[in-house]
Amino acid sequence: MTQPVKNLNWSQILAKVWGYLTKCCTPAPSTLLVASSAAGVGGCLTKHFALVLAMTIALAAAVTHEQCLAQSQVKFPDRSIRFVVPFPPGGGNDILARAIAPRLAEVFGQSVVVDNRAGAGGNIGSEFVAKSAPDGYTILMASNQVTINPWLDNNVPFDIEKDFVAVAQVASVPMVLVVNPSVPATDLKSFIALVKADPSKFNHSTPGTGTAQHIAFEVFNYSAGVKVIHVPYKGTGPAIADLIGGQVQSAIGTMASLEQYVKAGKLRALGVTTAARSAAMPDVPTIAEAGLPGFEVPLWYSILAPANTPKDIVAKLSAEIGKALADPTTKERLTGQGFIVTYLNPEQMDAMIKKDLLYWQKSIKAIGLKIDK
Repeated sequence: MTQPVKNLNWSQILAKVWGYLTKCCTPAPSTLLVASSAAGVGGCLTKHFALVLAMTIALAAAVTHEQCLAQSQVKFPDRSIRFVVPFPPGGGNDILARAIAPRLAEVFGQSVVVDNRAGAGGNIGSEFVAKSAPDGYTILMASNQVTINPWLDNNVPFDIEKDFVAVAQVASVPMVLVVNPSVPATDLKSFIALVKADPSKFNHSTPGTGTAQHIAFEVFNYSAGVKVIHVPYKGTGPAIADLIGGQVQSAIGTMASLEQYVKAGKLRALGVTTAARSAAMPDVPTIAEAGLPGFEVPLWYSILAPANTPKDIVAKLSAEIGKALADPTTKERLTGQGFIVTYLNPEQMDAMIKKDLLYWQKSIKAIGLKIDK
């Protein structure tokens, strides 16, 4: 009869091997099974079984080590990255993506392709990214639209907290309430008075139903006690074109998309939606100081990736995005278009998303807004 091995503490030996494996990386399930089984019988090992077990664990350790080395040597990216913008060209998401993409392409040595997938208030492009492979090769240029949609529509095809991982915040931007120059209002109070006198003469354009611009104007309607009629368009470009052409009388849009037209005299700015004035238009008051105390509607932009994207890839993307935003040329270009360049890392951006979800839940409930299907 084979005798048990004496004078050897197999539990300690297995613990040392196990420590080596876990230090390298997460062991494979087969390695877990071998180690857990061995721990249970360590005190009763025979010489023959001890030898077989030692060889098995040694082989598992070697294989796991080689796998870890191979994983650590995988290059990211080794092919092109798809940068999805869930709105048509010309809006804030698009402007930011096209400013950042070339910088990432330069540093990664791979093309970064901006892909406009518009529709359903940003839901189509967002859903596409949410359902993409979590490998870092498909990322989303999001706005806080993703924190607005859940409170407007029970059928949003993704869960912002479960289906995405935050990569970085890249910017915030003031929105500005503008009117066509034909409107005889030079300030916010006079505009509100005109609307109250004859609501049927006034409407406002947006890039689409349920967009941040739409919600901001509904908050304005609620706060001012008026009802400017909503005219949704398919994107920022056509919404601005008809505003300038006089087919609609007013709008709330991003500073980035409207500033050039205000400075050219094609539109008149009445107030910005932020708590403080914008450096891009310091002479334009906030809506709060112009007549609606407490009025504030935030708008930020961030980059998201599908949930379960490896943390090291998220960290690499985030770090390079931060560097791109810090580049003087890029920063000057974006600041000149009305953006406030604001980098937040994944953890900070995740906290921002949670905070914004609560903000929009309360705001949309207060104004009683629902999207008609």
